[in-house]
Amino acid sequence: MADNNNHIPSVYRPRKITVARAIGYGMPDMMGGGAFTLIGAWLLFFWTTYAGLTAMEAASILAIARVADAVISLFMGAITDNLYRFKIGKKFGRRHFFLLIGSPLMLEFILLWITGLNYWYYLISYVLFELVAAMVLIPWETLPTEMTEDYNKRTMLSTARLVISSGSSFLATFLPGQLFKIFGEDNPMSYTFNAIVFAVIYMVSVFIAYKTTWERQITPEMAAKLEAKAKEGAGRTFGEQLKAYIATVKLRTFRKHLIVYLCTFTAKDTFNAVFAYFVVSVLGLSAGVSSGVLSLNIIGLPLTILVGYLLVKFSPRWVWCVGIVVELVALVGFWVLSGTSMNDLTMWLYVVGLVYNIGLGAVIATPWNVFPMIPDLDELVSGEHHEGLYASVMTFVRKSTVAVATFVVGLVLTEGGYVEGQIEQSVGTQHTITGILVFGTGALLLVALLTAVTFRLNKTTHTVVKDELNRLRNGGHKDDAPKETRELIEKLTGTKWEHIWATNPNQ
Repeated sequence: MADNNNHIPSVYRPRKITVARAIGYGMPDMMGGGAFTLIGAWLLFFWTTYAGLTAMEAASILAIARVADAVISLFMGAITDNLYRFKIGKKFGRRHFFLLIGSPLMLEFILLWITGLNYWYYLISYVLFELVAAMVLIPWETLPTEMTEDYNKRTMLSTARLVISSGSSFLATFLPGQLFKIFGEDNPMSYTFNAIVFAVIYMVSVFIAYKTTWERQITPEMAAKLEAKAKEGAGRTFGEQLKAYIATVKLRTFRKHLIVYLCTFTAKDTFNAVFAYFVVSVLGLSAGVSSGVLSLNIIGLPLTILVGYLLVKFSPRWVWCVGIVVELVALVGFWVLSGTSMNDLTMWLYVVGLVYNIGLGAVIATPWNVFPMIPDLDELVSGEHHEGLYASVMTFVRKSTVAVATFVVGLVLTEGGYVEGQIEQSVGTQHTITGILVFGTGALLLVALLTAVTFRLNKTTHTVVKDELNRLRNGGHKDDAPKETRELIEKLTGTKWEHIWATNPNQ
């Protein structure tokens, strides 16, 4: 037995999921949480203040790069799902191969934060980083479903990931403020040195995940399906894959999850993109204060652990709704501050910022705790597990909407009269910045709130789903399912019972 096990590549050997191993799994979110926090909070500001780009040019780079990356992300799941057909996928793992090659490529992040170069340099370097990030994050996001079917273990993995993401987001907002003190607020080297430090951290983090995680052993049945698809020809496989992507949004629970996810995270990106402008040009405070307020996202660390408990105690719907309402209250606070000139403005900015980050911490900790349950619903409908497919769609939709949102922010700033390289802006431009921060972010959060109140997937309903799925896997007939189970699954999937498990020839 031991000899046979020695012939199995380590990437396919399941191990006990401990806290330490869960932390190892979560390490790539040092990049997933930190890099995009840095980009969202500072890159637009850096390019327009120090790199000589206009707001429209900078926004167009972010938009073009994310659209290109979104297209790649859409097919990345299919690539990782099918890499097992090739020797390199069999040896290193269809998911883990991308972690291995993605680790050293994290150093590309440094190229975004160099001054004195032209538009095309920044466009190409940013497109490359987005592609590298997608190549790592999409395969990695499927691993909880690959590593275990136990709800509590998946929650442990997701919680560890989100704690690390919160810690990285804190560092991404805290460290720039400290470097401002060392190099000076007007010195672009603060941003460059910051990028060097984080790029090395990201490289090491991805490699740790490669060494500490595993993926599901490919069964002969799974391999046979992959080989059958390969023989069908590239054109037909592509067509089927495109159809599969479209089919994901037919799954009612995933569709709602997707709307809440993309609206809350795009709201976060919109807020981050204009917050430095709001603090510096509207409130007349320093970039260091902006960094300090954003670093209050450190509250996300204990909140992530608390959210893991609340998701089990209550439900994702409850956590989402409470978090979004808290964020909306904070946005009203920012709007009030924009029209005041009190002596203790900085203190009140920190107070409102803390309230905002409490709501934000609850909201962003929820989606990836929910995600591992969704492929089980998909299997009831399609008869297969498509973790990579759903992860790709989530990444594609979010990056597409973020691209549009970022471009709109740049467009509105330009139309509002923003002058690049200038700290003081006109009153009209200040109103534009405040409008984006409060009403742009708020509109997205309202859409998310209206969707979240109808979300029904939680630990209790997922237990019913898993029990029924296991019964069907073991040869049970779907006509024997209790009425309550049928009704629940129909509500969660949006599919009539006669079409559930319909691909199984024994039904």
